[in-house]
Amino acid sequence: MTASIADTLVVLRGGGDLATGAAWRLKRAGFPVVICELEAPLTVRRNVAFSTAVHEGSVVVEGVTAVRATLADAQALARTDTVPVVVSSALPPLEARIVIDARMAKRVLDTTIGDAPLVVALGPRFTAGVDCHAVVETMRGPRLGRVLWRGSATANTGMPGEIGGRGAERVLRAPADGEVEWRAHIGDHVAAGAVLGTVAGAEVRAPFDGLVRGLVADGTPVHAGLKIGDVDPRTDVDWREISDKALAVGGGVLEAALTWLHERSA
Repeated sequence: MTASIADTLVVLRGGGDLATGAAWRLKRAGFPVVICELEAPLTVRRNVAFSTAVHEGSVVVEGVTAVRATLADAQALARTDTVPVVVSSALPPLEARIVIDARMAKRVLDTTIGDAPLVVALGPRFTAGVDCHAVVETMRGPRLGRVLWRGSATANTGMPGEIGGRGAERVLRAPADGEVEWRAHIGDHVAAGAVLGTVAGAEVRAPFDGLVRGLVADGTPVHAGLKIGDVDPRTDVDWREISDKALAVGGGVLEAALTWLHERSA
């Protein structure tokens, strides 16, 4: 089984916090992993996202290092202790045995069940057996992280899951079109009403007392209504750790990969 894992290249489309939970679990289990990201990621929880390597060149998330890489170098780097992150809007021509659509677009884009021998998708709108082989539930609740080999995950409600008694209000959204300029930083403890930053001069304020868990990169161009930050009412959480949700989803992805390998070797 160990040799099979080491020879099974996994390509993840998306490098946000949920994708990173999956990539981290896969890498820790011995899979070679490559991440594909956009040139300008809109990741909010950047400290726990491998997509941060696009802008910063590298990032370390709980002991695993990701680096921005060229497509030519990615396959070899994936077989080291490093996770290469390549900029590509399309699925790159790598010898992937497993493809994970972790973009959380909440709709089917260009992923097909024929992209690899095993195609796994995260979240709503995908149907196992049609768009992919397996779907992993991303909705908070008793089914979070469950692997579905038939059917679809829970439909998108448009409402963030409740944490510490707070739901939609914990999400910071752009008040206007323009570039984000932050005064606050990820990890700051903030008071209700504090000005965290501006978008085109319009203020973004803290909705309640809490901890800033995520902010899109400073200077990012955004449109009105886009999610640009996240405040957590729980002030005792460690913003440098992968979230419980990302780890649960990542566990589902790892289960799907290992189940597929086991069935192939049976």
